[in-house]
Amino acid sequence: MAQETRPVLTEYLARHYVSLKHRLTRLLGSSDLAGDALQDTWLRLQSRPEEDEVQSPVGYVLRVAVNIAVDIRRRQARTLSWDEVQEVQSLVDPAPGPARTAEARSEMALLLERVGRMPARRQDIFLLVHWEGLSHKEAADRLGVSQRTVAYELKRAHEAVDAVMNPDKK
Repeated sequence: MAQETRPVLTEYLARHYVSLKHRLTRLLGSSDLAGDALQDTWLRLQSRPEEDEVQSPVGYVLRVAVNIAVDIRRRQARTLSWDEVQEVQSLVDPAPGPARTAEARSEMALLLERVGRMPARRQDIFLLVHWEGLSHKEAADRLGVSQRTVAYELKRAHEAVDAVMNPDKK
């Protein structure tokens, strides 16, 4: 009897395909999924070892088909739909591209070169205020100058930097 198991199961599946598909459709809620599961069930039955005996072909075929359908749903849940793929592809990367990175580096080099050519006191005030984040009063106290001197030197530093960073603006 064990030698007849595979043919009995495949013959049962072939003969009762329509009723099995109908039952699976009700169970799974999808005719397409039921059809896919039954096709995969037939393939699995073909590779089934002969030595296993089956008590109920109906129950066995349905159980295999339902398990396959569950596997199919799991696979589909892990993959993106076409609309989701299109949505992901339309997202814009907020990181600057190579051209913008090169431009920013060039601008930074110009800025550093211009700051390096400032008089020492102006350069010190500019770096204390903009690099270290000191207030005008704190910068004045640290350098032993008046707040008015800090404001004047910062104004001149900003004009110099602006001239380099915006050459077409006058």
